[in-house]
Amino acid sequence: MKTKMLKLNYKKIIILLTFCLVFGAKNFIFAEEKNLILGGQKGWPEFSVSDSITFGKGRFGYKSVQLATNARKKTDNTDLLLDFEKASVKDSTQKYYTEKNDLLVIFNNSVMGHGCGLSRGRGNGIKLKGAPGTIFGTEGNTGSFAIEFWLKPSIAENGEIIFSWNSSRTINSYVMYQMILATFVDSHVEWDFKNIFDGYTDNKGEVVLKSYSTIVPDKWAHHVLMYNEETGLLEYKIDGHTEDLKYLTSSGHERGTIYQPVLGLPDSITICQSYTGSIDDFRILRYLAGDVASSKTESIQSLSGEKYDTYNVTGGRFETKPVMTVPGAVLRKIDVISSVPPQTDIRYYIRTGDNFFDWTDSYPEWKSVKPGEPIEQMSGKFFQIAADLFPDGDGRNTPSISEIKLTYFEPPLPLAPARVTAKAGDGYVDLFWEYSLDDTAAGYLVYYGTRSGEYIGTECIEGVSPVRAGNVNSIRLNGLKNGAIYYFTIATYSKLDSKIIGRFSDEVYARPGKAR
Repeated sequence: MKTKMLKLNYKKIIILLTFCLVFGAKNFIFAEEKNLILGGQKGWPEFSVSDSITFGKGRFGYKSVQLATNARKKTDNTDLLLDFEKASVKDSTQKYYTEKNDLLVIFNNSVMGHGCGLSRGRGNGIKLKGAPGTIFGTEGNTGSFAIEFWLKPSIAENGEIIFSWNSSRTINSYVMYQMILATFVDSHVEWDFKNIFDGYTDNKGEVVLKSYSTIVPDKWAHHVLMYNEETGLLEYKIDGHTEDLKYLTSSGHERGTIYQPVLGLPDSITICQSYTGSIDDFRILRYLAGDVASSKTESIQSLSGEKYDTYNVTGGRFETKPVMTVPGAVLRKIDVISSVPPQTDIRYYIRTGDNFFDWTDSYPEWKSVKPGEPIEQMSGKFFQIAADLFPDGDGRNTPSISEIKLTYFEPPLPLAPARVTAKAGDGYVDLFWEYSLDDTAAGYLVYYGTRSGEYIGTECIEGVSPVRAGNVNSIRLNGLKNGAIYYFTIATYSKLDSKIIGRFSDEVYARPGKAR
């Protein structure tokens, strides 16, 4: 007897397992594989979070996501800083105010940070007036100073002006013209100082520094002009290499009386006047006697080092906006096209859910995923992708992502019901339909509204649109206005997940009213 019962139980178990496998296989077979591509030929969507991230040129010529280089930050020595990180061009130190500006800010083409300035060769660049206490807003000895910027000229044409300041100084009732000017001359940069260095009389008080290197159009280069009041050295560097220098001393060398820069009446400075090309992180640094380098200061000697092209060693992060698929979509894997130089790294994260409006920074939880490896137990109507990018230990190289492809499965959508009819009555409409032929159908949603294709009705006693009718093939909607026309459509929801809703049926309409 026990043996017969065991055999019967085994048969039941086998039948049950067979049913589950067939039913599961059937639904898996009809589930549709989908691909969602970010980047690549389609380009990247707008990010909800973008920290130290910019765009560059990636694999196959695609736009890639990569780390942004470090934009300049103001320190105690910063006299002026134009970082071009916002749409409006302003001095970040708020020590200089803008009198006139013809520069534009463009993003994702910068060399430092997110944005850079663009001068189109028309207008007067940007004109700035310094407040008292700034180098060009104060009469007298400047002390040690540096003028630093990144430049990418389009043509480097003769006469284009990068920087200019004009004023005058009175000595013993004699008015002496003063000028500081940086221009392009024969594909080189030339700095011209007239009557700036007190006591210097050679060449009628004029000092000229000229770049040894030829300026290459459409290429970023780092420029810095420095004066050291302790040695009298005026030096010009491009990309960390000395282009020209001069000791402003009585001997013309390191020893002798030092000729200090003394400015006359305060006047405005102009940057990128009649210049065509891009400029980034323009700043002026001032070092008064007794300055001590600290975490908030930067020594003038540090500017004489190599060019600044490092990335933030803590890395950067981006998060996409939630991407909508369908309810019940199951994420299977991600594949990426990327470049990961030695010591750099990229880490990917995914989170999913059915309603992103209640999401926070930490909910739903981000789950770490690896490209090409299977992803388990991640489903929902919305997907969100994030990535952390890390440079190498020296902050010299950045990884980049050209494309992210998500592979997921959409559950089968249940078929809509057929032959929907509507019959109007006094303040109500009766709806009838045939059951869906889909065996995954669990019930029906009734959508209604007063405009064709817009089912946003609210007055029905049974509820706002859509009304959940359940697994029936008719319903009466009460509380409708007599004389008004209403439009109806019906959709099936799935027994796999009630949030999986099929396509709409054919639309029908009816106008409630009292019987005549």
